Amino acid sequence: MQEDPACLPVIVKLPAALVRLFPEASRQVEIPASVATVGDAIDALDRRWPGMRDRICDTTPSIRRHMNVFVSGERATLETRLAPGAEVVVLTAISGG
Repeated sequence: MQEDPACLPVIVKLPAALVRLFPEASRQVEIPASVATVGDAIDALDRRWPGMRDRICDTTPSIRRHMNVFVSGERATLETRLAPGAEVVVLTAISGG
């Protein structure tokens, strides 16, 4: 029996530096397919681990400058739409000088 593609969960991959701040968090998280946008996915993470949204987003609200979010390999914003089964990757930006 094949799984309905519309029911595939969204996969969110988190950086180790972020996961360390939230006991019980893991590097890869499945979010229900019902989330429509990156912002919805971040809200779902925040419901599991309160305060996570504040680590990823600023107060405008936008993704923080030192964070990068990609959906299926493309840079994303909070408004980026998510298809069922999408892969969302959250990365901390590295800069030097």
